[in-house]
Amino acid sequence: MRTTRLNGHEIDFDVSGAATDEPALLLLSGWCQDHRLFSRVLPILAGERRVIRMDWRGHGTRRTVAGDFGPEEMADDAAALLDELAVPRVVPVSTSHGGWANLELADRLGVARVPRLVVVDWLVRRASPEFIEGLRTGYHPGTWREGRQELFDLWLDRSDDSGVRRHLYEEMAGFDEEMWTRSCRVIEAAYATWGSPLERMLAIKQERPIAHLFSQPSDIEHRREQRAFSAEHPWFQPRWLGGPTHFPTLDSPETISEAILAFTAGLAFTAGLAFTAGAGG
Repeated sequence: MRTTRLNGHEIDFDVSGAATDEPALLLLSGWCQDHRLFSRVLPILAGERRVIRMDWRGHGTRRTVAGDFGPEEMADDAAALLDELAVPRVVPVSTSHGGWANLELADRLGVARVPRLVVVDWLVRRASPEFIEGLRTGYHPGTWREGRQELFDLWLDRSDDSGVRRHLYEEMAGFDEEMWTRSCRVIEAAYATWGSPLERMLAIKQERPIAHLFSQPSDIEHRREQRAFSAEHPWFQPRWLGGPTHFPTLDSPETISEAILAFTAGLAFTAGLAFTAGAGG
């Protein structure tokens, strides 16, 4: 990874693949994750596109960060990196609650520079009271470790995938109390502000295609809600991947890479796993 200084903070990033006339891919993790989340998809994606991996402030080599921050500051850093690299057009691909910053970035840069975007395994509907209580457990000084373990158990869902287990118990567990509690506070605040990620999408100034690639939650109602939203707003294109965990870039790298590349090429998802020519971007 290379390091640059943006907005007063050290930001780690790398660039793979050859530059083409097509939009680059910007891979953005969720909170308390880093570029290693994309290690299994990078070789596939970089074979077709220029790919940029970026670690959020406080998430790279330097884990300390001065002051608080949230989606707005994260979008500041992503925009500054794209400017530094002179990237003319980009499709941001974010995982989990990195999606809040992804939508903020797209809103700021406009549809000409961000013609479409991808969010991965995000709780896009309104948060349940149980989810909010779990976040509060996660930012209370006396219970944050318990809250983190509850999330690990939910996300892993009894999978024995060694890469996912390493990601949880070595990579994510390597972030300290300050970052974990900050993440829970910021995520709770985002739901309080917007209601849900779907409602945040509705507030974007310029409509463009948005793909949601997900495996969790796997319940039928979650999928039905997204299909209903998509029927009313065809720019929203959900696809259930059917993977075993919250981390499809690790447990289903070929499947999600295929979906990302097809979507960025301008293809829309149909029922099942097929694609059709899509409008926009």
